[in-house]
Amino acid sequence: MKILVQKFGGTSVATNERREMVVDKIEGAINKGFLPVVVVSAIGRSGDPYATDTLINLANSVGVSSNPREMDLLMSCGEIISCVILANTIKKRGFESIVLTGGQAGIITDENFGDAEVLRVEPQFIYDCIAENIIPVIAGFQGKSEKGEITTLGRGGSDVTGAIMGEALNAEAVEIYTDVEGVMTADPRIVPDAMVMDTIYYNEVFQMAEYGAKVIHPRAVEVAMRSSIPLLIKNTMTDSAGTLITNCDKNRRYRYDKRDKLLTAIAHVSGRARVRIRFDGSGGEYESDNQLFNTIAAEGISIDMINVNPDFKVFIVEEINIEKLKEALGKYGYNYELRTNCSKVTIIGNKMRGVPGVMAKAINALAKQNIEVLQTSDSHTTISCLVESVNANAAVNALHQEFDMGKTTV
Repeated sequence: MKILVQKFGGTSVATNERREMVVDKIEGAINKGFLPVVVVSAIGRSGDPYATDTLINLANSVGVSSNPREMDLLMSCGEIISCVILANTIKKRGFESIVLTGGQAGIITDENFGDAEVLRVEPQFIYDCIAENIIPVIAGFQGKSEKGEITTLGRGGSDVTGAIMGEALNAEAVEIYTDVEGVMTADPRIVPDAMVMDTIYYNEVFQMAEYGAKVIHPRAVEVAMRSSIPLLIKNTMTDSAGTLITNCDKNRRYRYDKRDKLLTAIAHVSGRARVRIRFDGSGGEYESDNQLFNTIAAEGISIDMINVNPDFKVFIVEEINIEKLKEALGKYGYNYELRTNCSKVTIIGNKMRGVPGVMAKAINALAKQNIEVLQTSDSHTTISCLVESVNANAAVNALHQEFDMGKTTV
C-alpha cells in the first residue's frame, strides 16, 4: 500500500473555502496513486467558536477548574468537530470517508492526562478502511488509555498524531499542511528577507523547535526521525513544494537544497532570566553543585545555558519561574543576582560542525550592532547567545545578514 498521511492545521479547516482547498490536496494525492490518511486539528484559533483555547476558556468561565481527565474530554471535542465537517466536505466530492477519534484510530496512551505518551498504535482498522477505499479522517491531538479513557497528547499534538500514524502505517511520507510556505531561515515577521528552505535535516528542524521556532512539534520530529519517514511542511492555500524534512540517507532521492550555506536557520526565544549564583560562603553547607541543582530540580524548574565555575554558577530560566526560584534560593541563603528581560538567539546548522571561527563571526556580527552578549552556549551544530530582549530582533537580523542567509544571496 502506498499510504500518505496528510495532517491539516486549524487554520486550514477554518472556513468552507479552505476546507475545499484541503479536499483538493487529498484528491491530488489520490490522483498521484496514494492512499490518503487524514489527520486534523481543531477549527481555527483562540476566539473561534470551536478552537481548543475557546473550549478551555468556556470551561473556566464557570469559576471552578475541571480536573485533568475532564479537561481532556473537553479538549478532544474540537478535533472531532473538525473531522465531521471535513469528512462531509470529502463526501460531497464523491469520496467515501469515516471519522475516527484518536482512540478509534488505534492510538493507545498512558493516563497522563493533558500530556499523554503514546504506548503503541493498533492500525488494523485503518488498513481495513483503506482497503475499502474509505478515507480515514482522524482527530489529532488525542488517543485513549488502556482503560478506554480519552487522553490528549499535549498542545500541538496533532503533529504528533500525524507522525505516529505515518510510522504505524509505514507511510511514504507525512505532509503537514499549515498557512506558511514551509520552514524558513528565520521568523519572517522579524527578518524581511527570510526564505523558505527546500530541504532540512530532522535534527536541524528539531533544534529549531527546541530553540524557539514554531515550525513543528518536536515530538513529531522525533517520531519521524526514528522511523526515517520524510516530513513535508506545506501551505494548504498554495501549490508550493514546501520544505522536505529528512535525514542523511543517501539511498533515497531527495530534492537537492541549492542553498550551500554554513547555517540552516536562526531561532530565538524570549522571556528568559539570567541567574548568577556566587559560592562565597553565604550558602554554607549548601554550596555544592549537587545541592544547588537538586534544590532547583526539586522545584520543577528547568535551567539552560549552564556555566559551572568553582566560584559561581550561571544559567537561565523561564521568567515565569522567577518567584519560585527566588523562594528556593532564599531558603538556603544563596547569594545570587537576577537579570530579567533576556532572549536566547540561536544559530543552527549541521555544516558548522568542526568549522573554526563561527563563534567569532557571530560575536562580531552582534558587536557591530552594539549588542551585548550576556552569555553563550554551543554544541556541534548550534551556538546560542543570550541578549537583552530589547535587542533580540536586531540580533536575529544581524546574524541572518552576517551569514548570508537571505533571499538576495541565493
